[in-house]
Amino acid sequence: MHRITEFLVGLLFGLGLLLSGMTDPGKVLGFLDLFGHWDPSLAFVMGGAIAVGFFAFALARKRTTSFLGGALHLPKSTQIDRRLVLGGLTFGAGWGLAGFCPGPGIVSMASGEVKAAVFVAAMLAGMALYEVAERSLSRPRAAH
Repeated sequence: MHRITEFLVGLLFGLGLLLSGMTDPGKVLGFLDLFGHWDPSLAFVMGGAIAVGFFAFALARKRTTSFLGGALHLPKSTQIDRRLVLGGLTFGAGWGLAGFCPGPGIVSMASGEVKAAVFVAAMLAGMALYEVAERSLSRPRAAH
């Protein structure tokens, strides 16, 4: 039953991305083009997402388990550090260059969009590279 619910929630998310225009890189790039032909429509999508997230996190803070019964793990840190800033800048640069972020990229790839497939492949390669770098940096150094 959990897998069916997860599938339905993912399907609802994907449909929301399609209906909102978030899977159209031209629409996303139009939103980011502040000094050209700016398209403000995605600001309303983001505003709606922030409103839903605000109330969802307020509710989640009062719970210890998810609606499906699993453990609920919310972020504890409120610190803005170098890793957070660099991650945000990297995410924003990728979004601005490609017009995709992870969710819409995967939805667009599933619909046969070649650019989205290239984006998802690059995203997965970046994630793998990060894991390799993280492991090598956290590995204790051998004494000489």
